[in-house]
Amino acid sequence: MKTPILGSAYVARSINAADNRMVNLFPEIVPEGGKEPAFLNRAPGLRLLANVGQGPIRGLWTFNNVGYVVSGTQLFKIDANYNKALLGNVNGTGPVSMTDNGTQLFVACNGPSYIYNSVTTAFSQINDPDFTGAGQVGYLDGYFVYNEPNSQLLWVTSLLDGTQIDPLDFASADGSPDGVVGIIVDHRELWVFGTKTVEVWYDAALEGFPFQRMQGAFNEIGCAAAYSIAKMDNGLFWLGADARGQGIVYRSNGYTGQRISTHAIEYAIAQYGTILDAIGYTYQQEGHSFYVLTFPSGNATWVYDVATQAWHERGAWTMGTNYNPAQFTRHRSNCQMFYNDEVIVGDFENGNIYGFDLDVYSDNGAEQKWLRSWRALPTDQNNLKRTAHHTLQLDCESGVGLGVYPADGENTLVNQSGFEITTEDGFSLVTLPYPDWAGYNPQVMLRWSDDAGHTWSNEHWSPMGKIGNYSQRVFWRRLGMTMKLRDRVYEISGTDPNKVVIMGAELILSPTNA
Repeated sequence: MKTPILGSAYVARSINAADNRMVNLFPEIVPEGGKEPAFLNRAPGLRLLANVGQGPIRGLWTFNNVGYVVSGTQLFKIDANYNKALLGNVNGTGPVSMTDNGTQLFVACNGPSYIYNSVTTAFSQINDPDFTGAGQVGYLDGYFVYNEPNSQLLWVTSLLDGTQIDPLDFASADGSPDGVVGIIVDHRELWVFGTKTVEVWYDAALEGFPFQRMQGAFNEIGCAAAYSIAKMDNGLFWLGADARGQGIVYRSNGYTGQRISTHAIEYAIAQYGTILDAIGYTYQQEGHSFYVLTFPSGNATWVYDVATQAWHERGAWTMGTNYNPAQFTRHRSNCQMFYNDEVIVGDFENGNIYGFDLDVYSDNGAEQKWLRSWRALPTDQNNLKRTAHHTLQLDCESGVGLGVYPADGENTLVNQSGFEITTEDGFSLVTLPYPDWAGYNPQVMLRWSDDAGHTWSNEHWSPMGKIGNYSQRVFWRRLGMTMKLRDRVYEISGTDPNKVVIMGAELILSPTNA
């Protein structure tokens, strides 16, 4: 029988009801002609591009073919070769908001803010006497527009000049008495997120403050975290809050909010100490549009894939000690930009920036663990009687591990294509056919639980095959009799640096009458 390994992450309040965890894997639907309707693909790894400052990376932005990086309390620019140049110092410790008008870069630091002029190369703090600080900033029709921290006030700068502010160029987002949490510009409209409501403003070309509230676009769903707001796929995404509660993730549907989180995701969010510091960013890769939502206080990262409307976890794998077990922690990425023809993310602890690479299977050299757990029996198929589990076979792409050719010493490696032997410094030595390889044989680890996921068996390993061994079967035998609750959950995982593609799993079992 086919055991339901495909799907998304859904770990319910009671794991007896659902214990489908998925970490560093995401599903992809096969619309037609595929072996199965979908498969699980390994999440991208982190390929180090450069170290920029001391970190953490608080913000990334790009315009005019130049990348801009806020690292710690410094602003840098980087070129296509990732050479860095320090532009100046900035304030604060948390995330920053950045945008540009084609010439000037505005860096809002939730208070004191800064302008860099890419033409004159002048960098300075905004010192206009009427500037009262910026929480988040957007650009609309020639104006920088920003919210004043801890208030309901919206401000615009002078036209095409972020250094000048008129004392009368402000308005109040007072459709509701809640304070402004954050703003974002989308489709030439300004969305103003409060703690309980959302207002949408447009450019009405008014004297002084040019924007006006749009009638009929008032939404009684607010925002819990300013930096959770992000745009993608012709819509906005944010972590919601309103007068009745918080912790639901929304995307815009017209001028309303559409719930995209599941009860399982909302249960996980409810366990975090605070969600006010949540950070969201979006990116697109090979047709998948991802909303990445990190909870620094909860030490967790959740990802929503628009293509499949499915959630999964992403995380770094921290090795255990005598006092702390090995565990998943939040993903290392803190923010994102698309620059130099690739998706780039910044590290939340240091000054590293990385390429988000689907062909890299580690996090800057550290192990990237992937994991999938699922119910052995399909929904409604468990009659609570014992079953003898004989064989579990994983339907996956085998023979794609990273190879090692040991004859000339530890520094001789085989590239992933499986043909050319190279040294670590990149010089080609010799081309060898497959039979001459030793090769590296990645492993998949299996364990199971017969009490719905409360306790687990030991790990059982199975090889995925050396490079070129495409016929390698990944399976386990003699998996025992289901005891206790007669409710088996399987879990597979791996840490080896190899491609992972899982189409399904086949389970052979025998029912009993007990």
